Amino acid sequence: MQTVTRYVIVELCKMFAVALGLLTLMMIVVGVVREAAMQHLPIVHVVRLIPYVLPDALRVAVPVTLLLAVSSVYSRMSSSNEVIALKSAGISPWCVVWPTLVFAFVLSLATVWLNDVACSWGREGTQRVVVEAAEDIVYGMLRAQRRYSTPGLSINVQRVVGRRLIRPTISIRAGSDRPAITIIAEEAELTADLQQDLFRVVLRNGTFDVDGQLSVEFPDVQEQTIPLESATRARDLASHPSSIPLIRIPEEIAIQKQRLGELAASGDSPDGAAGAADKQRESRLQDLVQREWERLCRLRTERHRRWSAGFSCLFFVWVGAPMAVWMRNRDFLSSFFLCFLPILIVYYPLLAYGIDGAKNGTIPPWGVWAGNLLLGVWGVTLMKKVVRY
Repeated sequence: MQTVTRYVIVELCKMFAVALGLLTLMMIVVGVVREAAMQHLPIVHVVRLIPYVLPDALRVAVPVTLLLAVSSVYSRMSSSNEVIALKSAGISPWCVVWPTLVFAFVLSLATVWLNDVACSWGREGTQRVVVEAAEDIVYGMLRAQRRYSTPGLSINVQRVVGRRLIRPTISIRAGSDRPAITIIAEEAELTADLQQDLFRVVLRNGTFDVDGQLSVEFPDVQEQTIPLESATRARDLASHPSSIPLIRIPEEIAIQKQRLGELAASGDSPDGAAGAADKQRESRLQDLVQREWERLCRLRTERHRRWSAGFSCLFFVWVGAPMAVWMRNRDFLSSFFLCFLPILIVYYPLLAYGIDGAKNGTIPPWGVWAGNLLLGVWGVTLMKKVVRY
């Protein structure tokens, strides 16, 4: 039995390593090219993106390539009548399946870790590269398209000469603590100050227009500072539930519950003033409570989402191994597609539905495991057929 177990594991590892390497490389290329195209990143920063994109590519590639490897190994064993030979010797097919399930369980734990790393370290790292390349991104887009736009900022120029922007029109959109500003100048120059997270814009001979109500001309040199977050497409990921490491989620859930309790106890505006009679304040309070409740739901869902996505490795194998043995097809790609197609049609939509419902609070957070549960039931049915026949 040790010989058979060793044979299965060795063949599985060889096929898995080759398939994982090829698929991961393809996904890294696609991911990096997509990010570079969206952000107009220079080649130096594109290379820096690769380590941060790698965990995200692996967490998607591992379950699929494991299913492919399992389909290959067990299809070959079954079509060569090796499984029938084991049955003739009084050995159950279960004996050649359980080593793969143990391997898949260990790999599932690793995939959970990859999900955690990709969501926290990977996303933050990708965004940091984009922010640090902000100056090159802006100049690159202005040279290519003569315009650059983000949710907080838009820049239009006639042309770019070296580092000089000729006849720029800079529109800074209104925020909670600032009015909308439009600046028209003869020329300008941009410099990113990464230490202070600012864009410094040196302007020459132009006009400031503040919210369409105040217009001021300046014949000399003026400097305008813009937060890097407004000047780039970067988002604040630090507090977003999908970017928080698993180890911190229980703490965040406790803090979120405490905030909801304080809001419920206040019965007033967010500042805690007593006697809420003003409808506008009540509406703001209700909106705030709703946002905090949605964040709590997202935090609760995030733990189950990462664990269920990681353990898809185990459930894919639980279905793929008996399916390949039962079909007895030498063409392992047929076994793979016949197994993966129902997963693609049923499992992934069910997972997406469970995640959306759990985030909205309409279904319990553990509802994201519904797809895995369905695969588990399917695998039991297939395994019974393999053992019996």
